[in-house]
Amino acid sequence: MDLEEYARRQIRLGISQDAIRNGLADRILEFKDRAGRDYAEELADAVIQEVKFSSGLHGDFFEFERSGVGMGEFGVGSRGTGDFFAHRELARVIGKTSASVGVDEMDDAGAVALDESAEERQYIISTVDGMHSRLSDFPFLAGFHVTRATLRDVYVMGARPLALLSDIHVADDGDVAKIFDYTAGITVVSDLMDVPLVTGSTLRIGGDMVLGGRLTGCVGAVGVASYMTARKGTAPGDVLLMTEGAGGGTIATAAIYSGFPEVVEKTINLQFLRACEALLADPVIHEIHAMTDVTNGGLRGDVYEIAETANCRIIIEEEHVRGLVDPAVGEMLESLKIDYLGVSLDALLLVAPRQAVPAITGLMDSIGVKVAEIGRVEAGPPGAALVVDGREQDFTPRFRESAYTPVKKVVDRNKADFSTMKTAVRRAADAAIEKKNRVIRQLSP
Repeated sequence: MDLEEYARRQIRLGISQDAIRNGLADRILEFKDRAGRDYAEELADAVIQEVKFSSGLHGDFFEFERSGVGMGEFGVGSRGTGDFFAHRELARVIGKTSASVGVDEMDDAGAVALDESAEERQYIISTVDGMHSRLSDFPFLAGFHVTRATLRDVYVMGARPLALLSDIHVADDGDVAKIFDYTAGITVVSDLMDVPLVTGSTLRIGGDMVLGGRLTGCVGAVGVASYMTARKGTAPGDVLLMTEGAGGGTIATAAIYSGFPEVVEKTINLQFLRACEALLADPVIHEIHAMTDVTNGGLRGDVYEIAETANCRIIIEEEHVRGLVDPAVGEMLESLKIDYLGVSLDALLLVAPRQAVPAITGLMDSIGVKVAEIGRVEAGPPGAALVVDGREQDFTPRFRESAYTPVKKVVDRNKADFSTMKTAVRRAADAAIEKKNRVIRQLSP
């Protein structure tokens, strides 16, 4: 419960201060039932006062151009076309940088050259992943899966992870034990993969203004690479290989909230990370053109992004993909009518020339990781196709990833006009770029 947002909305609606005060006090007592009415009303008065002082301020530091489009309405964070569009607009706001792999390439992590003059150039790889929002009540799972995710993003750039960092935010009424359980989940992965957690931050969500026990946070990682396997390395003539996937935070969430808690244990593994370790230690790594994890909107989303970044066409053979979904996970997805091609499977996707396939599959077999060739890369306009029963079908991402919880199945039905929303979002990004440039000019010597 966001007290500040509640007060601002009520004031905008023209509700009387006494009514706002009483409404706020009621909301406060729903969460702090031992506080007493006097405390609740005193806190409500303070909230109203702060909102009034902070309203009506003008200028670049206090205002922003609103798009009129909500995050959920546009699908931001839902790993579909709206989310991809928003991230490409973010890349515009950031602009062109000196990075070797920048945000405009939509890769798993970013890269900066460590020493341009060195004979063997090395790259600093960095990334950050947010925990799954629906795992707030399951801190250990949240910490485990977000750490595994951020390490995956470093590994698939061809880098060895060196350090982890963590950021934890818990709302005002959240139990302090959440930060410990979350950190325990992080350090299970950290300890087993020998990548130390070296720094972090712990705060409350919204300070005193947000009531409840919601947990959110992220884990970042830093690594070093001498040979990068970024998406832009994908080339016509390459083939795509994929390892078996049992999912991570998304599949765990689907299992918990759909009555399949026994499936959660399938997601607790380090198979992906150990597969990457084996690849980095083998000469075959220098034959791999690109690597990624099947996460962003599932295989649909990742293949689309690779095709866009590498400016090529990708063909996926559906019959070869289905067998790479963990059987228990696959049965759950099928029973819930969740499209397994549009949900995060946390499988490893490799792009390499055909002559490298025997060495890659042999290495994966030697460590007990199931892998298969699932597609190919062709020259042509950027795009993707799925072959089902010998016929090509469109394989572009949907507006949101597959609806994998009962709530998402409801939310996914309510769609506004996407083209209208895109125009509004792009206009807001343009305004942010203009503001950025104004402030840069102001601060420039």
